[in-house]
Amino acid sequence: MKVWIPHEVGHTLLGELPAEVTVETMADPTNLPSPVAGVRFWVPPFLSGTNATALLHELPDLAVVQLLSAGADAWVGRVPPGVTLCDARGVHDPSTAEWVVTAILSQLRAFPAMARAQAERRWAYDEVAPTDELAGKRVLIVGAGSIGTAVRDRLTPFEVTFTLVARTARPEQGVHGVADLPELLPQADVVVLLVPLTEQTRGLVDEKFLAAMPDGALLVNAARGPVARTDALVAELATGRISAALDVTDPEPLPADHPLWAMPNVLITPHVAGSVRGLLPRAYRLVGQQIRRFAAGEQPENVVVNGY
Repeated sequence: MKVWIPHEVGHTLLGELPAEVTVETMADPTNLPSPVAGVRFWVPPFLSGTNATALLHELPDLAVVQLLSAGADAWVGRVPPGVTLCDARGVHDPSTAEWVVTAILSQLRAFPAMARAQAERRWAYDEVAPTDELAGKRVLIVGAGSIGTAVRDRLTPFEVTFTLVARTARPEQGVHGVADLPELLPQADVVVLLVPLTEQTRGLVDEKFLAAMPDGALLVNAARGPVARTDALVAELATGRISAALDVTDPEPLPADHPLWAMPNVLITPHVAGSVRGLLPRAYRLVGQQIRRFAAGEQPENVVVNGY
């Protein structure tokens, strides 16, 4: 059974594999390491583009596509019939949750403003003090999956209260459904977006969503850029009524002349929430487990169905 992975270091991180498994490095979809025949299990490069998805229909023996990303939006609907698509659910929980906590604290404690003052060699005490604080805040987490749970766990020591929202309500777990957002948003000081990008979540954050957030609220997007309507986001943020921390944007990368760059109430990072040094060991631990399951005739985990 032939397996393609995108990192040479992955060979040592996969763990022990069955003798019939052959692993090859394929980091560039335009430069294949061997003929396509026999490739049964493929791990595309992280955040692959159209070159990678185009290769799907050139692999006649492909059975499993294992992504290194938690989101599968670029692949849903493009995988041929009979091929199982799996995401990397769980791999990015620690890093993304850390980014969310960092982004919230940075905005509430005015770190971006102080960083700008430092670059200008200005002692900006009178401009930023007193800052806001996280203690006592009401946090609404939209996306109650494994990353949402990791965010909740890391924010718990900060003495905040939580409300979690999922695609469908889970009353036995205290999780609300998306339909409850109009009633929940006005009660939230911090709104964290962690939903996958699907037809149902595209444009979820629109004019009504933003208008329902109370004055002074913070929107944190660690999901995908198109989950928020950029025109609505720009219009609401331009008023200064709310603030935002964005790891993702639409379009992405954000053009240099885009108005979001110049807004003092917006913190932008270049889609790096999951990009940490510990990513590959965690990712290839999952890949190794998936290869062993598949080689043993078992169903892989983290199978993507209807975008989830």
